[in-house]
This record gives sequence, structure tokens and C-alpha cells, in this order.
Amino acid sequence: MPLFTALSDKMRWHQARQGLLAENVANAETPGYQGRDLAQYNFGDHMGGGSSASLSVTATQPMHISVGGDNSAAFGAQRMNSFEVTPEGNAISLEDEMMKVTTNMSDYQAVTSVYQSSMKILRTALGRS
Repeated sequence: MPLFTALSDKMRWHQARQGLLAENVANAETPGYQGRDLAQYNFGDHMGGGSSASLSVTATQPMHISVGGDNSAAFGAQRMNSFEVTPEGNAISLEDEMMKVTTNMSDYQAVTSVYQSSMKILRTALGRS
């Protein structure tokens, strides 16, 4: 069903974004680090067909440690535009990143709740409560 596919993709989008935001927070004091974020998810773009998400593990630098799959490429990771740049060339504002992390987490919980409610409705309609 396209709705469940779109909700699953949205949850994967939030997971991928959480990973990018975690990288931004972890590198908040790394000289020259430029933060990344995902383009906004649009349900209309994803309701037409199947999932376009793919999973792969990639280290951005040879010395970085990767702890999980990186979905960011599947959802169009992009460099962030920042108005503040430290003398070291870092453009991460820790406060802004933590706000994004909190917002992303609550949005993920909302999508998960909608998905679970939809599954309950579907089970009830099929007579499998």
C-alpha cells in the first residue's frame, strides 16, 4: 500500500537525518567541518511508487568510525548553509543542532504513531484485532 510505504520511507528519512545530525554534533569542534542535513521529505513525491531508499555503510574520512548504515545518500544529503563560522572554519552551532535533533525525534515519534494506528485500523478492518 502506498501510504504504508510512504510512512516507512518517512521513518527511514528521520533515521538517516538523525545520523547526520549526530555527525554534526560529534564534529561541532572539528576545524573546517561543514555540517550536513537532508532536504525536506515530501509525501507527495513518495506516494506514487515503491521505496527508493537503499542502505549502505560509508565512512566519510578514513579515520572516522561508522556505527551503522548511512541512508543519507538515498534521501539527498546536502551541505548546510551556515551564517556563523568559527575562526577554525567550523560552521556548526551546537544549540541549533540539538534543536534539530529534538524536533527530528518528536517528528519520528509522530510518524511512528500514525503508522501504528494505521496498522491497528487495517487489522480491525480485516477482523484480526
